[in-house]
Amino acid sequence: DVQLQAFGGGFVQAGGSLRLSCAASGFIFDEYAIGWFRQAPGKEREGVSCISSSDGSTYYADSVKGRFTISSDNAKNTVYLQMNSLKPEDTAVYYCAAVPGSSWCNPISYDYWGQGTKVTVSS
Repeated sequence: DVQLQAFGGGFVQAGGSLRLSCAASGFIFDEYAIGWFRQAPGKEREGVSCISSSDGSTYYADSVKGRFTISSDNAKNTVYLQMNSLKPEDTAVYYCAAVPGSSWCNPISYDYWGQGTKVTVSS
């Protein structure tokens, strides 16, 4: 079975950093795209950053460009999201998800989802 476990969320002050991890199992890791998505209260789930495990191509939402970095460790079947210069508007539940092949960084396109990890950024 495909399993994704996201962890690393927490409480941080504005300007701080967190690193999220998404541990994957049950599929051939480098044949999938892995994405990070977030959902704030009262808002739709949105794509934050996605990576193709086969070629390392990445996507970032405009709101996180220059602050967040996605990376993949294929040996560990893990994708990371390094989040720097965090802002209160980054507060949300963050989810990782996977889809075979490559895909737009759109939640509708992703088939497998892990549980969320909550990130709270105080002002």
